[in-house]
Amino acid sequence: MTSSREPAGDPTESAGDVPAATPVKSRVRDRIFETACDLFYQHGIRDVGVDQIATEAGTNKMSFYRSFASKDELVAEYLQQKASEFWTWWDETLRQHAGDPRRQILALFEGISEMVCSVRSRGCALANAAVELAEEEHPGRQVVLAKKREMRRRFRELAVAAGASAPDELGDALMLLMEGSYLSRLTLSSQGPARHVGPVVLRLLECYLPEA
Repeated sequence: MTSSREPAGDPTESAGDVPAATPVKSRVRDRIFETACDLFYQHGIRDVGVDQIATEAGTNKMSFYRSFASKDELVAEYLQQKASEFWTWWDETLRQHAGDPRRQILALFEGISEMVCSVRSRGCALANAAVELAEEEHPGRQVVLAKKREMRRRFRELAVAAGASAPDELGDALMLLMEGSYLSRLTLSSQGPARHVGPVVLRLLECYLPEA
């Protein structure tokens, strides 16, 4: 539920007592960005406007447009951060099982199942955005497409490293399972198919990979 509080004044108007190392303008921008990220993820990009973001951030539209040239620019930055967070998680998951691509694949899906079934999960922020941002030229859509292409490449790369008999086919199947896990969270909640994606992936690997 969003707040109904009135927007506070722009702190950039009285910044005299703020240390130079942490400019108020930067702090206002951060607050706007963090507020927008939460609103976009919980309520969708199209349903959240600049006025709501500014109000929830405790500032005003003037401060918003001092920080971001447009809502589209903010959306693209939000999606870029979500993509960066995902790749950080991905790389750390693989690092924990370095040299064992089969185990790396399983670990990715164990992690996805846990994340997708969490209470606050609303699926994949980028996949959700792809549905809302139909315009091919939208900067946010470009971020989504880049991330999804990279995910496909990485899954195929893992399939090759694992010695799959048809690595491109296995890589695409793994991507479909991950994307489907996110989507099923939105339609069937945490009790949906995402709960069982780990065992399904294990059976899939048994079909494509040589015996361990």
